[in-house]
Amino acid sequence: MSTRALTLVLLFALALVWFGTLAERKLVRPDEGRYAEIAREMVATGDWTTPRLNGYKYFEKPALQYWATAAAFELFGVREWTARLWAALTGFLGVLLVLHFGNRAFGAPVGGLAAAVLAGSLWWAIIGHINTLDMGVSFLMSLAVLGLALAQLDDASPRERWRWMHLAWAAAALALLSKGLIGIVLPAGALALYILVQRDWKRLGRLHAGTGTLLFLAIAAPWFFAVSAANDEFFRFFFIQEHFQRFLTKAHGRYQPAWYFIPILAIGFSPWIVSLVPALVRAWRDAPQRSFRPARFLLVWSVMVFAFFSASGSKLPSYILPILPALAVLVALHAAGAGRALLAAQGAVYAAIGLAGALLAPQVMRAATAELPAELLVGYVAWIRGAGLAMLGFAAACAWLALRRQTVAAVIVLAAGGLASSLALLLGHETLSPAYSAYHIAEQVRPGLKTDVPFYSVNTFDHTLPFYLGRTVTMVAYKDELAQPIGWAPGNYLPDLAAFERAWRSDRDAWAVFSAKDFPQMQKTLQIPMRIVARDPRRVVVRKP
Repeated sequence: MSTRALTLVLLFALALVWFGTLAERKLVRPDEGRYAEIAREMVATGDWTTPRLNGYKYFEKPALQYWATAAAFELFGVREWTARLWAALTGFLGVLLVLHFGNRAFGAPVGGLAAAVLAGSLWWAIIGHINTLDMGVSFLMSLAVLGLALAQLDDASPRERWRWMHLAWAAAALALLSKGLIGIVLPAGALALYILVQRDWKRLGRLHAGTGTLLFLAIAAPWFFAVSAANDEFFRFFFIQEHFQRFLTKAHGRYQPAWYFIPILAIGFSPWIVSLVPALVRAWRDAPQRSFRPARFLLVWSVMVFAFFSASGSKLPSYILPILPALAVLVALHAAGAGRALLAAQGAVYAAIGLAGALLAPQVMRAATAELPAELLVGYVAWIRGAGLAMLGFAAACAWLALRRQTVAAVIVLAAGGLASSLALLLGHETLSPAYSAYHIAEQVRPGLKTDVPFYSVNTFDHTLPFYLGRTVTMVAYKDELAQPIGWAPGNYLPDLAAFERAWRSDRDAWAVFSAKDFPQMQKTLQIPMRIVARDPRRVVVRKP
């Protein structure tokens, strides 16, 4: 079988596995429920300009992913797999991107190895199957950065330079529409830093800045003008509060120490972490004879993004996802010329981690609480053990192949192990869905709940509940991330329990959901008739008798 045919077969197999698992889990709170519900409300209201969550304006992020998910809902129905389709699609496209980039910039087999490394990376595989914004923006920023690099290659033709630079400008615009200013600030910052480090000022004349800027504005500007015209609150909230205050302050409650992303990267980029440091060193030294040094450019990009988010006052584990495609290329470049000892050592380390995971899996039971019962965790322990054993088996095979100097096969096998163990951890999480998703309780409630009957969410808000009920709920004495939107337009929000009592008494029929932890005290506090109709570890649903 030719190399091209083998590549196509492996990509087809990857696509089957990658997309085939999207429907196997219920949506979980908060992110998956939030972003699925915003898209559902877009479809329900027909308003694709102003995003809304539970009926309230939601301006924390731009609209691109909401549009993509809403379009999937329109085409294929409102389902779990359609809610996750954008994340999965952009994750898979990221694998294809590094495949092409690696081969074009460095020659075979770097592209194929880079695709394997990225697909098998824990964080890329997991986030690619979760409905959150990070995968979309990570792919689009990577497309901007790698497209820019392809346009700057010494042997790029004028046509290639024009095509790739304009694609980079378009990708940056879409990244801006996906998650805000980082979509253009970070790629531009990486280019500026590279130019300063290399003193390569001629790059500035190869950006097609005139037509590129026009293309960027044509894609990105219309929605920002439209949403600002329709909503006076948007500009200050989005640009000031959600960008500058988020980066410069701890106001969002996501502060972590400066070293936070070091262990996150070590975990998220497994099983390749053993090769990372030597790959970064090689990237700095690589190809001094070239006018443009693509490996060094990817290194500058990775270091800058890592440092940027490490300095931020707001940190989440997924924030470093955008550097994984670049790191995958650098590790692949190093692996293509590395000795067998390093790859064998990488397999051995991953095998040890897998064995430790399998042996220590029962320790997860210590996390049991009233809201996360032990009987749910028991099922997940089996999946963790299976993931660990998969890691052990694939890693041992990788080490054996590496010692036989079969580098490409060793990388592919280790990538398969990384992907298999990542998906096992994800699929196993479904055993915990009664604690993390409102699906099960919504299934009990929905048959008897009429659309014109009030449904109250008292002192709690589960982002998955409106999605699975197919309707918004009336929030009571709880605002959380919707505090600002509720302040703009309170709607039917009830500020305290007294207001809820009055509304409950006046309703002919009514339903309400409480936190299971708070419900016993609520029963004592609220002097109103209630009948329990459904409950799970986290929630209790009542109805007016």
